[in-house]
Amino acid sequence: MELTVKIGGRVLKNPVGVASGTFGYGSEYEELIDLSRIGALYTKAVTLEPRAGNDIPRLVETPSGIINSIGLANVGVKAFLSDKMPYLSTLSCAVIVNVAGATEDEYAAVVRLLEASDAIWGYEINVSCPNVRHGGLCFGTDPAVIGRLTANLRTLTQKPLIIKLTPNVTDIAVIATAAVNGGADAVSCINTVVGMVIDTKTRRPVLPAKTGGLSGPAVRPVGVAMTYKVSRAVKVPVIGMGGIMCADDAVQYLLAGASAVQVGTATFVNPSTCVEVVDGIRGYAESNGITSLSGFHSFIK
Repeated sequence: MELTVKIGGRVLKNPVGVASGTFGYGSEYEELIDLSRIGALYTKAVTLEPRAGNDIPRLVETPSGIINSIGLANVGVKAFLSDKMPYLSTLSCAVIVNVAGATEDEYAAVVRLLEASDAIWGYEINVSCPNVRHGGLCFGTDPAVIGRLTANLRTLTQKPLIIKLTPNVTDIAVIATAAVNGGADAVSCINTVVGMVIDTKTRRPVLPAKTGGLSGPAVRPVGVAMTYKVSRAVKVPVIGMGGIMCADDAVQYLLAGASAVQVGTATFVNPSTCVEVVDGIRGYAESNGITSLSGFHSFIK
């Protein structure tokens, strides 16, 4: 079974990665799993300046997942390069840095600084961030903005450029197409779905930010459907995510058209999920006579 995945001019050794925001900077999990077994580590979002994040509580459990309102808490790009990259550069899996910003210029500034590190395999651009110059609407809801942002970042790097799509739009395929037209090497979908939990005793939202991002098993059917739609709208690899708790969940994404997957919330329950998913994908393929990842795509038209 050939598990490699080509994105842009580079190759992942297998299709399973750990999702941004669920795995810290990698060192937090080094004693719990063998990071050499996974294809990619997608880092916490990195912004131009350090961010303290939102007030606590930042997480609330739901019947089929969690809602988070972390607020992109991170050390900032300069501290990331000086304090986090020395460890990340020792890993044998691909290190893909998730990049966020409040303006298009901020995204560009972060990528310019990150280009100093040869150990970075590629970038995943988080376009679910609020665009402060356009009334707070997130970048990912406007195809014109997505196309322009991607094209600008494309001029700054030859490394793989992945645009992480928000599901909170009318037609995700339109957004994906704009990203690809701007020069994206791949798209990942989906980011979290907007959700809210209210404490009926206090009659107040549990999260100080009121709403947050729903992840976990509840969003898997949404993620699979959007992966199916996006994979038929673009000709670049689609990285599926959302609610992958086991290998069977990952296989659903591959059958829907994904070329790779990311494991996120499941890591909080079982840190070894991503490694188990790698083994499970291989086992499913061998049992069903599938010899390559592209072979998964032939079953559903």
